[in-house]
Amino acid sequence: MDYKATLNLPKTDFPMRAHLPRREPEFLERWKALDIYRRLRERGAGRPLWLLHDGPPYANGPIHMGTALNKVLKDFVVKSRTMAGFDAVYVPGWDCHGLPIEHQVDKTLGLDKATVDVRQAMDPTEKRRLCREYALRFIDVQREEFIRLGVFGDWQNPYLTMAPAYQAVIVREFGRFVGRGIVYKGLKPVHWCMSCKTALAQAEVEYEEMTSPSVWVKFPLVEPHPELPDAPKQALLIWTTTPWTLPANLAVAVNPNEEYVALEVGGETWIVAASLADELAKVAKLRDVRRLRAFEGWKLKQVQYRHPWIDRTGRVAPAPFVAMDVGTGLVHIAPGHGEEDYELGRSLGLPVYNPVNDDGRFIPEVEHFAGLTVWEADPQIIEYLRTIGMLVAQRPITHTYPHCWRCKNPTLFRATEQWFISMDRDGLRRQALEAIRGVQWIPAWGEARITNMIAARPDWTISRQRVWGVPIVAFYCRGCGEVLLDERIIEHVVGLMRAGRGADEWYLREAHELLPPGTACRRCGGAAFRKETDILDVWFDSGCSHAAVLETRPELRWPAEMYLEGSDQHRGWFHSSLLEAVGTRGAPPYRIVLTHGFLVDGEGRKMSKSLGNVIAPQDVIAKHGAEVLRLWVAAEDYTEDIRLPEPEIMTQLTEAYRRIRNTCRFLLGNLADFDPARDAVADEDLAGLDGWVLLRLNRTIERVRKAYETYQFHLVYHALQNFCAVDLSALYLDITKDRLYCSRADAPGRRSAQTACYRVLDALVRLMAPVLTFTAEEVWDHMPGADKAESVHLMDFPEPDPAWLLEDMERTWERLLEVRSEVSRALEQARAAKLIGAGLDARVTLYLQDVPGGDRHLDLWPLLSEREALLRELFIVSQLQLLSGSSAAEPSPGRRVVLGGQRVAGLTVEVEHARGAKCERCWVWSEAVGRDPEHPGLCERCLPILRGS
Repeated sequence: MDYKATLNLPKTDFPMRAHLPRREPEFLERWKALDIYRRLRERGAGRPLWLLHDGPPYANGPIHMGTALNKVLKDFVVKSRTMAGFDAVYVPGWDCHGLPIEHQVDKTLGLDKATVDVRQAMDPTEKRRLCREYALRFIDVQREEFIRLGVFGDWQNPYLTMAPAYQAVIVREFGRFVGRGIVYKGLKPVHWCMSCKTALAQAEVEYEEMTSPSVWVKFPLVEPHPELPDAPKQALLIWTTTPWTLPANLAVAVNPNEEYVALEVGGETWIVAASLADELAKVAKLRDVRRLRAFEGWKLKQVQYRHPWIDRTGRVAPAPFVAMDVGTGLVHIAPGHGEEDYELGRSLGLPVYNPVNDDGRFIPEVEHFAGLTVWEADPQIIEYLRTIGMLVAQRPITHTYPHCWRCKNPTLFRATEQWFISMDRDGLRRQALEAIRGVQWIPAWGEARITNMIAARPDWTISRQRVWGVPIVAFYCRGCGEVLLDERIIEHVVGLMRAGRGADEWYLREAHELLPPGTACRRCGGAAFRKETDILDVWFDSGCSHAAVLETRPELRWPAEMYLEGSDQHRGWFHSSLLEAVGTRGAPPYRIVLTHGFLVDGEGRKMSKSLGNVIAPQDVIAKHGAEVLRLWVAAEDYTEDIRLPEPEIMTQLTEAYRRIRNTCRFLLGNLADFDPARDAVADEDLAGLDGWVLLRLNRTIERVRKAYETYQFHLVYHALQNFCAVDLSALYLDITKDRLYCSRADAPGRRSAQTACYRVLDALVRLMAPVLTFTAEEVWDHMPGADKAESVHLMDFPEPDPAWLLEDMERTWERLLEVRSEVSRALEQARAAKLIGAGLDARVTLYLQDVPGGDRHLDLWPLLSEREALLRELFIVSQLQLLSGSSAAEPSPGRRVVLGGQRVAGLTVEVEHARGAKCERCWVWSEAVGRDPEHPGLCERCLPILRGS
């Protein structure tokens, strides 16, 4: 007879192979039909609101792996907060204005920004229309890609920074800064991109390694220094890595607190910092150097020098920023080409001189170098210095240098007329620093990072010389040039934008159509005005999202609970949002700021096409499915830089996914005939091992929920993976196969195991739902129970049950599993000795002896003797006996293995082959096999089951 047919083998149509790339779109269609986001909002009604505010990605091209990582992390947060009992609303958004889109449109139109002023090249309203269409196209592309990742959100009603209502809020927020009196226009050096022809904010600058020429240059003194009345041909030696700034030199800075020295070299006298004199001699290969005199830096104050080749003199000024780590200790000052230079020049009353135009070329008045770009001029200036005898030394230096974040070209510091928000005029910096302390920063080092950035940053450059953005609402009197910047007028323009087509109204109307009737110049009384042509910094646009989104949508509130972006946003969106909210509302727009690291390859390098290490999320999804990509995000500790999902990582993740999936499949297979409403066993009637697995389950629920609540998703991954691989697959499910397969279908022991399996699966599927969004739904579909929700995502997390979290119970099972480990070691030795094959071939005898000073509560005899039936199941052996106070027989090769209590004091394990014969149905060895003439191959347990069926 085929006894296999009498077993309760697992039955499920839950497929072993996931076929994720093919199956996932089916779930997306189902969620769409279910209108899952609306259902979640209905279910969340009346619950505490929890809001993650989306930092808007840029609407330019398909998503990349960094964007995917960010959106999936946000989805983990929103789904886990939802399942923790909150109404976690998620409104996605897009950043739509700015250079990249305008550049793409310029390329399409064939506009060369190097030779054409793109602001005047075509009608701005037409240009803006093309930019808007471009942005909308990629919003649609990215929306579908985010949905494909399994991210839930209000995808049909996102916020767009180019929406007319949003643009009106941007202008209103600008007006609030104007009303505060901290917006001004001034001539100051700013980061300037000569390729994009626009000013850049600090957040739009990336620092990359670059090799530059460094030069040591003589600045001859007009008169001998009083400390050196007879020294010949005296000169200051300056050092710079930007020779192109020398034509703009107007002063030299000295550190007043450092020691300087006069060196006699070849009939000349050079003044340098004493601590840098030896380095100078080495670089310039000087042989005969004599130190004439040393003196404090303050004694150089007001010393007058001549420019190396221009008919101009300057003076030495003390400055504490002069460093002594490199150079000469004397810094050439060009107020038009550096922040510190500008501040020092302003204190000295120097003009802000900038001889470089918007294209990065020298203006005609710069003799010898007019028309050259600054990069073209560098080698020619060095050669000219050599020709006129003013060059002491030169050598290349590799250092970090600012580059434009969009076009990746090096930027210049050059003085231009720009609009600024003052950080200090009305205490904005102080307010922002105070606000930072009231925010929770994850990781904690984020607080120090943004604090240092706010503390050291210059005034905010908010103007851009472009068309695609929101205009700076300011006017100029045509009669006298007076600036008209007034909050009431700005509010009037806001009303026109709200009633019309947003910021396009600025370009569709003349100045007099934008101004309130009767507006006149305060200086000359004139009534003719022209509009400002600059637009606002796009970081101001996105920084206003707290006002344009949180305060305007009825389902949202201000402030948000969390902002979550990459760590570069400490100088980007976190930064601009903080300044914007503090500047207009006196408080930060977020309670928690969570940041993740950058994506790097196995060698720690960032993604780069030139390095060939770019991995597209679309390719990962097509090959492995979005689920495995989501698992990758969960498995990584996002607080550090994150390793790209390279092939070996994907192999590991696929194996981890398969283990979780197969665990769920095994559980489902053993619940095929289980109805939780009819068959569940009460807690007090559960078998011992089933109680253990519920203990482990509840510890896992505790651990996973805490990890979700602290946003440590890698701990969620490890806890679920460990529970499935160790507690379930390697232990509980392996042990309970006998009860599940071989018992009568409705036997109390089998129903007990099924009850535990059901509870485990019910909790497991909900705990994994925020991460394994698709698989959890698939498992949920196959779960038994008639009254379950339509989607696992409409469920809450399980709560840990205190009844299963008893310390005494935990200690008991720790001790039992220690004994099991000893038995397993003995069984392995028996296998190695060819005494047995499988564990069921074994008869195990445990010899228990008293241990002086042992813990009476965990004394082995009462611990084990009360659980003798459980132990045979726990060890997966056919026969077991316990003997107290006896000595084990000596080991006998081929007959028995004896393992002394090396790890469990007082325990000796003896293994020999089981007695009797092997049952053909359950494979347990028994001396009763063979006694029944009708079924001689069955044991005393299986025989009544077979006859009863």
